[in-house]
Amino acid sequence: MIKAKKSLGQNFLSDASVSRRIVESVSPLRSDLVIEIGPGTGALTGLLVGRSGFVIAVEIDPRLIEALRNTLAAENLSVIEADALTVNWDDLIARGREWLRQAGRGGGEPERVRVVANLPYYISTPIIERLLRVRAGVKDMTLMLQNEVVDRIASGPGGREYGYLSVLVQFYCDAKKLFEVPPSAFRPAPKVRSAVVRLDVRSRPLVEVGSEEGFLKLVSFAFSQRRKTIANNLKAASGALPYRVPIEEGLRASGVDPRRRAETLSVAEFGALYRALFEG
Repeated sequence: MIKAKKSLGQNFLSDASVSRRIVESVSPLRSDLVIEIGPGTGALTGLLVGRSGFVIAVEIDPRLIEALRNTLAAENLSVIEADALTVNWDDLIARGREWLRQAGRGGGEPERVRVVANLPYYISTPIIERLLRVRAGVKDMTLMLQNEVVDRIASGPGGREYGYLSVLVQFYCDAKKLFEVPPSAFRPAPKVRSAVVRLDVRSRPLVEVGSEEGFLKLVSFAFSQRRKTIANNLKAASGALPYRVPIEEGLRASGVDPRRRAETLSVAEFGALYRALFEG
């Protein structure tokens, strides 16, 4: 039995019923390319291989790679040693599509790239940000994260969980919390609850803005000090953001009360504010 490494934030999924529920939520087809991040001991991998066209398992721990290759040998599985934060995702997807075709899977069905992951808590946000940068080649992502992170991702405006991560993910994806997972489903058991979230990548961002990078920079500054009003946070960021009109004028034109706080603004309202400040 391979012992989990605390340094890598490893908590291996060991509850077969949870594994089946996750894979059922994904519902992969024989024409799908599935990229699994952090397969661990293969609790999801074996199920995904049995239902998908081709599976690429991205694992950073050499011990687990050897074990997976020995126990899950299949013509439609490639276990690669890589860090999901630094791997070339465009190349990975391109290679996966070629392997899918070579495996003779698909039967004429359109190829879809699906991402499945049980992410270590300490790198979950950076990996989500990395995945969003390559979203153009991905249909959806089914991720198991710390429950608190899932609540932040799926939260709407007005709640204490709603913040920059909420806007970032919802700008690019339709986010839906599927179910929670207790600590007992893992070995070793983490100290917190987990949850599974489904991110369906939008064909275009939720709101239309001239610069996606500029829009997200505005949102980031808006949430920089949550207790301050949106007007005060925008004023504090004036040296870093090239507003085309005075802040008060932009707020008025977008219909946003300057006394509101960032956590009360919807993604659409942030879009209107961006356009008023930078494109007005």
